[in-house]
Amino acid sequence: MVEKLSRSPSPLWLQALEKYREELQAADDYQAIQKVHTLEELIDSFSSFHGAVPNTHAGVISLHKIAPRLKFVDDFSAVLALCFGANTALTAAVWGSIRMILSHASAAAETLKDVLDMLEELSLTLPRLQVYEQTVPLNRSLQQALLDVYSEIICFYARAIHFLRSNPNLVLRKNAWQTFRDDFSRTNMRIKRMSTSVESEADLARMRKDETQYKEVLELLHTMKAKTLDEPERIWYNNIPFAANTKFSGRQDILNAVGKALVPETTTSTLKSIALFGLGGVGKTQIATQYAYQNMNNFDIILWVAADNAISIAQSFRTIAEGLDLVGSGEELKDAAVSIYKVKSWLATTDSTYLIIFDNADDLTALKTAWPATSRGSVLLTTRDFTVATSLLTQYVQVDALDDRDGSELLLKALDLETISPDDKENALAINKAFGGLPLALAQLTGVSIHLLNLLAFFEPDGISEDILLQGSKDIDGEFSFLSDEMDLGDASEDLLRAALVNRAGESGVLSIHRLVQSAAQKRLDESESMRYFDAVVYMLCWGFPDHSSTDIGHQIAAWTQCEKCLLHVNHLVHLVNSQGKAPGNRQKYADLLLRCSWYLYESEMYNVARTMVEQAISIFRDKTGLDYASAIDLGGLIVLDLAQPAQALKSFMRALEIRKAVLGPEDPFVAYSLNNVALAYTEIGELELAYAAHQEAIRLRLAAKSDRIVLGNKLKTCDSQYDVACMLLKEGHENSAIQLLEEVVNMTETFAEGDGQRARALYKLAEIYSDRDIQAESIACRGKASTLREALRPDLKDAPFEEAEFSKLCLWMLW
Repeated sequence: MVEKLSRSPSPLWLQALEKYREELQAADDYQAIQKVHTLEELIDSFSSFHGAVPNTHAGVISLHKIAPRLKFVDDFSAVLALCFGANTALTAAVWGSIRMILSHASAAAETLKDVLDMLEELSLTLPRLQVYEQTVPLNRSLQQALLDVYSEIICFYARAIHFLRSNPNLVLRKNAWQTFRDDFSRTNMRIKRMSTSVESEADLARMRKDETQYKEVLELLHTMKAKTLDEPERIWYNNIPFAANTKFSGRQDILNAVGKALVPETTTSTLKSIALFGLGGVGKTQIATQYAYQNMNNFDIILWVAADNAISIAQSFRTIAEGLDLVGSGEELKDAAVSIYKVKSWLATTDSTYLIIFDNADDLTALKTAWPATSRGSVLLTTRDFTVATSLLTQYVQVDALDDRDGSELLLKALDLETISPDDKENALAINKAFGGLPLALAQLTGVSIHLLNLLAFFEPDGISEDILLQGSKDIDGEFSFLSDEMDLGDASEDLLRAALVNRAGESGVLSIHRLVQSAAQKRLDESESMRYFDAVVYMLCWGFPDHSSTDIGHQIAAWTQCEKCLLHVNHLVHLVNSQGKAPGNRQKYADLLLRCSWYLYESEMYNVARTMVEQAISIFRDKTGLDYASAIDLGGLIVLDLAQPAQALKSFMRALEIRKAVLGPEDPFVAYSLNNVALAYTEIGELELAYAAHQEAIRLRLAAKSDRIVLGNKLKTCDSQYDVACMLLKEGHENSAIQLLEEVVNMTETFAEGDGQRARALYKLAEIYSDRDIQAESIACRGKASTLREALRPDLKDAPFEEAEFSKLCLWMLW
């Protein structure tokens, strides 16, 4: 019989689920996850999103064949059920999470393939307990070990769901994918270690069950435990911040030298230490990372310290102290000095073998405060400072640029080619030589080529469309005017292509630049030059996004293609500002770019990203009285309105209305745009009379102006809100007012093609109202028009019921 300790979740399991919910960060997701509890239910649920899965991508397996890839998850889930009473909340956190992960990933073949591979790899790391299910007494120690593995895997699932939900746009998701993969690598490594512990506990439990067969082994284990009772506990831990580099190449002589200097089995009278010394960008950190992963089994503890300065060192030691459980909570955890002291004290007394890696240690004074006060252990350090390399360490290795053979091999690995031809080897060799001779190549460039290279240093390195350079520079004078001339731009690009500093993709007009070249180009610029080039890139990227600040231009789906060309580059600029300390010279223009991009993100339904970016724009704008600032707070209001916070939205709309009246005058038709937004908020709050009054004032302003904004302003947003108000008026018995608003929607939508869906829905509602009032001729006419429009827009709905829900499918109401 199997010993069953509990038939309901213990407090520890409840803590695990609570941590899972915190990582998930969405109550709705948690509720949805509770619907799937087994592998069978997971597979049955695929029909709900299987149609969205791309089926033409080679190598993407059918979702219905996923069961073999999750075999060990199924086995593990069975053990959980056995140990903890088959509690549905516990198994739902496994299977419901996998279902939601696949649902989010199914929009793109490459994403789905990667996610399926990750799930399979995690499955393979789980402990192999299926053979023990009927024989192993699941005691407290084994229960705790299972808990550790379970907690680790469900929390990763939660982070995966949060990542995929927060990055719905495939372009942005691709840009952030490496961060997600790094998290996966760290999780996978931790689960492997924990699974080993689980299997060890299972073996011990099985031996204890059959004491006769294993009596001698158990006595030996008891003796060993008694001997080590007073010895410090050996633990396993690492905080390596990077995933293993599968494309690492060469440097074997350096790795051998490091290994010889730091071999943990030897005992010396001084701390074993070695420095990797060399210029920035030659690969010192990559070598240190490679050595760490190659020696995971040789060291119990591997500690990674970002040693750029005293602040980064303190942050690293706080992380390490928390990971080793050396500090308490509250003020003690916040005190960097306490963390450094406790980590150094622990290193001086532990029996665990350890390696400390100080990365980018160029500040000798800061480094001395963190240096281990013991002769035990091993230290690997990377630095550009020769004084640091020779002051505290016993030896150093100079790291130079890759030679031709290793450099070309690295490039070929990065390309990940199935077969490598002689031409590929020759081209890789030529490119490596070009990178190695970068200073000489730069010296031979023309003035405009250097300007172009410096500009490209501030773009996302892959996918730089020449359209951005040509179109975005049309109104730029001076040193960047050459960009607007196709011939001049071609000459400048040709110089960079000959020097192998950039690549150009065929006839598509898309440039790319290696990150090493970008880094070198940026480092050559002083602060004022850096600002100048940064501002030029900001100006050019503004071309890609329509300006909503001074004109009521309505929804801009037609501009989305050029928005997509610029989106990644805006994201890259934000990264340069937030993570690398770059600064724009013209803050107002930079804020304007963020605002324009935020409108696109909002229109394409990426609300969380749009909200973050527009909040940055609002914080950067110095002039709080201009139309651009009004547009920013207006957009902020629209986002929170879509997130069901109408009262907060109304405050933003009213402030934007005040600014526009002050700048443009109270009779300007653009004021009507603000009035529409105010009416939307009033509608959501339930203040129908105020909403109706705001709409009527907006219509009056547009009719009085007799300008292009009469048509452009009365677009989908107005139609949608007027339809909502009409429905609310109907509920209160104001049929005539409702009919008037619906007829206005019909008239408005006849002026632009995008309004056909709104017109069909308004005609449906009029048909219903006329039918209820027994005005059959009008009802039949409206019904016929509505049905004809619906069939033209959505042939698949031709035979759908004549119901509001079916006509709502025609309306792009989510795009405001």
